[in-house]
Amino acid sequence: MLKDLMTSRRFAPLFWCQLCSALNDNFLKNALVILILFGFAGSGPAGGAYSEMLVTATGIALIAPFFFLSGLGGEIADRYDKALVARRIRMAEIPIAALAAVGFFLHSVPVLFVALSLFGMVAALFGPVKYGILPEKLSTAELPAGNALVEGATFLAILVGTITGGIAISEARGAEFVVGVIVALATVSWGFASLIPTKGPAAPGLKITRNPLVSTFALLSELKTDWRLWSGGHIVSWFWVVGFVALSLLPVVVKASLGGSESVVTLCLAVFTIGIATGSLLAARASHGQPNLSLVPVGALLMAIFSLAIAGITAFTAPSPEPLSAAQVLQSPMGLALIASFLGLAVAGGLFVVPTFAAVQAWAPVERRARVIAGVNVLNAAYMLFGGALVAGLQAAGVSSSMLFAATGVLNFVVIALLARAWGREVFVEAARFAAL
Repeated sequence: MLKDLMTSRRFAPLFWCQLCSALNDNFLKNALVILILFGFAGSGPAGGAYSEMLVTATGIALIAPFFFLSGLGGEIADRYDKALVARRIRMAEIPIAALAAVGFFLHSVPVLFVALSLFGMVAALFGPVKYGILPEKLSTAELPAGNALVEGATFLAILVGTITGGIAISEARGAEFVVGVIVALATVSWGFASLIPTKGPAAPGLKITRNPLVSTFALLSELKTDWRLWSGGHIVSWFWVVGFVALSLLPVVVKASLGGSESVVTLCLAVFTIGIATGSLLAARASHGQPNLSLVPVGALLMAIFSLAIAGITAFTAPSPEPLSAAQVLQSPMGLALIASFLGLAVAGGLFVVPTFAAVQAWAPVERRARVIAGVNVLNAAYMLFGGALVAGLQAAGVSSSMLFAATGVLNFVVIALLARAWGREVFVEAARFAAL
């Protein structure tokens, strides 16, 4: 099925369009992070005392628009043909990429922040189109596989964009290379969007709300009217919080607990991405004809176990006095255990989120499917913003990364209890049967 989807015009253009888009967002974000911290081509720190705050702000610049604009994006996606909306949104990204180019050539952090915020706005408007169009193009049996490919590609784009953006801007003449990549990816993404087949609008008579905040809160109120969609949205959002926290703490844990170098951070990021993709594909293969919701409590339990494992490893491991390379960490039992735990956490996350999101897409009524996805995106953004602020506050208060991972593990058990309340015992009976296979 995966091969058929990747060669089908129903799915392939959307897949490559969103992959290029997510890659571009993260490529620009990390190039800006390195610019803030070190300046162009290692010319020195660019942010001074404010550099850490500015680095945090880059993440907010990409995430915050999802809270404010997802509602508007959902209404537009339902009101008009989603394929045509995708083309217009992706076309709008090209002049934004040109603005980013101006920022790099002028060495202007403010201009680059404006460009990054506009990239976040485009991504927020595109989210309901991307996930709302999948149920229109794919059958219910194909939805888990389609979601698995999209989720895996998104994390791959985050990894590749994070690594290559930082490396590119650090090199001599890095600005010219970064500019070329950003403009090229925006153009290629628009090209793939132009290949998405049209189908017609789902709700042609829908009136667009002019105030984005009004539409955002209206979407959340509407989402609450369907308990399955409301609970499914919160479950998907919990996955994004766990992923956000894990990726935020990963570099700190690698350095503070293992004494690992930058190469170890890159290795762990790669392992985490591979784990998400693996878990997503396993969830797709375990779904036969419909989303396999029995995988969700299994994934939550495994996320709890591996979060607690990471907490235990990091609490009782003394860092090396000298920075360790990736090869040295792989020869260390504790290093291997930590990497395996990050891999397990990521695989569990894929098992957890793919069937849930596929179910939400299948449950959503056709005429308001994009708005349902938009509502879920609003919840995702709210969870990540709140989770990020909470983690930052606890870190400022002196709470260790080990304790934060332990708290994440304990909260996953709470999520399991909430799953039992939301979806009933039947899902857990099926989960027990699946685990016994």
